[in-house]
Amino acid sequence: MTVMADIVLTTLNAKYAHTAFGLRYLLANLRELRPRAVLLEFDINQRPLDMAEVVLAQQPRIVGLGVYIWNALPATLLAAALKRLAPDVVLVLGGPEISFETEQQEITRYADYVITGEGDLAFAELCRELLHTNQRGTAQPVAQIIPAPLPQFADLAWPYEEYTPTDLTQRVVYVEASRGCPFSCEFCLSSLDIPVRQAPLEPFLGQMHRLWDRGARGFKFVDRTFNLNLAASRAILKFFLDHYEPGMLVHFEMIPDRFPESLRDLIRQFPPGSLQFEVGIQTFNPDVAARIQRRQDNPRAEANLRWLREETNVHIHADLIVGLPGESLESFAAGFDRLAALRPHEIQVGILKRLRGTPISRHDAEWQMVYSPYPPYEILQNKLIDFATMQQLRRFARYWDLVANSGRFRGIESLYRFEAFWDFSNWLYRRVGRTYDLGPDRLGRLLQEYLGRPVEIVGRGEALRQRRFISGDGASADIRANRPPQTAAPTPATQTTPLPSPVR
Repeated sequence: MTVMADIVLTTLNAKYAHTAFGLRYLLANLRELRPRAVLLEFDINQRPLDMAEVVLAQQPRIVGLGVYIWNALPATLLAAALKRLAPDVVLVLGGPEISFETEQQEITRYADYVITGEGDLAFAELCRELLHTNQRGTAQPVAQIIPAPLPQFADLAWPYEEYTPTDLTQRVVYVEASRGCPFSCEFCLSSLDIPVRQAPLEPFLGQMHRLWDRGARGFKFVDRTFNLNLAASRAILKFFLDHYEPGMLVHFEMIPDRFPESLRDLIRQFPPGSLQFEVGIQTFNPDVAARIQRRQDNPRAEANLRWLREETNVHIHADLIVGLPGESLESFAAGFDRLAALRPHEIQVGILKRLRGTPISRHDAEWQMVYSPYPPYEILQNKLIDFATMQQLRRFARYWDLVANSGRFRGIESLYRFEAFWDFSNWLYRRVGRTYDLGPDRLGRLLQEYLGRPVEIVGRGEALRQRRFISGDGASADIRANRPPQTAAPTPATQTTPLPSPVR
């Protein structure tokens, strides 16, 4: 028997393994309306009409749809289908993608209401008004676009009980100890989230303890600057160190030039495979960094990465961005080699995106920045890097992920410099003409052909256990939130695909 719900919260995740953290906050903060609501999660490989069928089977009065950069196009198709099939259902949009340049987006015309900003409390208030309207016949809210007041942690219900047992054992469990970012990097939406708000520490640790008791062993912190508040960082690290058992993996995004001894003494104690740091370098070019308002002490960041690599068991995922205003191919190559020399376990080569609402657009005229008009709004060319070269860089990034970051190949250390991998990347594209459908066996044969010597192909399980970059040990489950999905998934009721096990 189908259980009906007055309120349906839904979104399209990039992969089944990802969970909609923001919607769980909305669900928990419905409070007295929570029993009248249901969360339905899909992924971007599912057909809009199939998703609409599942949503409308609930016979909802209100549908809240989360819109993100990775799902904006299919979410628009879903919104259109919902309004055509059930025009009386109130469609409420929210999420970072729809919170900026709102009226310019096609999906807005299908919405009855749009909540911009952090809608944890504003969505619940709107639902109360709408359901009260239906019961009492009073006037509905007038404004279509509703700016949400900035919520404080003290006013929010925790979302963690909304994770199901399946979520805790098979999917990414997102948590947060803070919101906002003190920095002003112009390419990032987090630069708009000021001030930084810290969750009350003891209640937060109580929530982590509850997740642990329920079986969670993987925790991905979405804090943009986890090591900003050192007292909170130490307390949280100590919690996980005290609770360590084989199979645990905790992921943090760290400020690269801020690792004082008060953190180091704890970080050193974590066993292999238990701790992963995402460290955003983005650029080593000081002029480019100044241009985009990025404050970073490069020598200190290098020293910290070297310390992490040589004296800890942390798995290091480091980021660089292609296409920043004023960054030439030569400058990017120099930065890549500078980072590679520090031997992080993974280098994520990201293509610059013009996220809605970010001030990076102020450089468009001077640096001739040309972006795709469609999500994820990647840079196509600029004053220093033409379209053909940008395409080569895009393929470089994809092949690097398949070859170097995958941990599937040994005996290819000679490729771990920009010029060497650039030459290989261009050769590979000439050879196969694609960046997809390249399994490890085929890539291994191509690597062997290019290098003229045997290349060892490591099994997937072993690669996850022995994740390496250049040399040395390292381990990680792939828990990054915005990577493209690999396979289609069934509807939420039947999804069973497990996460990779953490490597140890």
